[in-house]
Amino acid sequence: MNIIKKILYPHIAVILVLFPISMVLMICSLLYLGSTEIISIISYVFAFYSLTLVCLRIPNMINWFKKVKADNKYLRRLTTDTHFRINITLYSSLIWNIAYALFQLCLGFYHMSFWFYSMATYYIMLAVMRFYLVRHTTKHKAGELFELELKRYNICGWLLLFMNIAVSVIIFYITYFGRTFYHHEVTTITLAAYTFFTFTFSIINFIKYRKYNSPVYLATKAISLVAACVSMVTLTTTMLTTFGGEDVIEFKKIILTFVGSVVALFIIAISLLIIIKTKKQLKQIKN
Repeated sequence: MNIIKKILYPHIAVILVLFPISMVLMICSLLYLGSTEIISIISYVFAFYSLTLVCLRIPNMINWFKKVKADNKYLRRLTTDTHFRINITLYSSLIWNIAYALFQLCLGFYHMSFWFYSMATYYIMLAVMRFYLVRHTTKHKAGELFELELKRYNICGWLLLFMNIAVSVIIFYITYFGRTFYHHEVTTITLAAYTFFTFTFSIINFIKYRKYNSPVYLATKAISLVAACVSMVTLTTTMLTTFGGEDVIEFKKIILTFVGSVVALFIIAISLLIIIKTKKQLKQIKN
């Protein structure tokens, strides 16, 4: 019994060393060796064992994280203070959008390509909206100036509508000019998992943050939802390019046209919904 316990619950240092090594061996076996090779089989068993060790430690990990969260004032605030969390999200997203927009703009100047200019415009618009919102959230709490929040939400709706032009150009380039992204199969699967994760949580957060009755909070989550939808278009073309090959060009165009059209129409719909709703509420306040 003690032997089984030592096998299933070794020292944490053993797991920290074993898990990354086993994952690297398994990925190398998948990429460079056949599934029937002895080394591949050993690496799969090795990876299964290390993953089992990690799964058995999950309850302890959860308890450890709870203890760290309780002891650390910043983590505690991050999980309990909604306004602080919104600011952290806005600032981090803003920095990323500015950096990527500048990168795409430099590529546009270097290659003189309308594609990179469209990508830069898209990320600049995201940065402008997030900067516009974070200026409000750093000064005011949710609901303090409800009318001002409605006006900012309304402007974000118009900016989303304008941003849809850049998104439509990107979709047009992807669909009709075959502009695509190619990655290795493992990288593509990782990107797919991340994109679906962010897309799912953006929907959940957009619904969840309605309870705060804050137009600025809703604007933040609406922008994240739109960005996740655009990411679904780039993921679709990446997956079709990586796994489809050259013999599905027509099928690829049909799928991309459909997905791109749905995303473009969704952005128009959510923009108009924001504009109409906020104008109606502003009119009620004035009356």
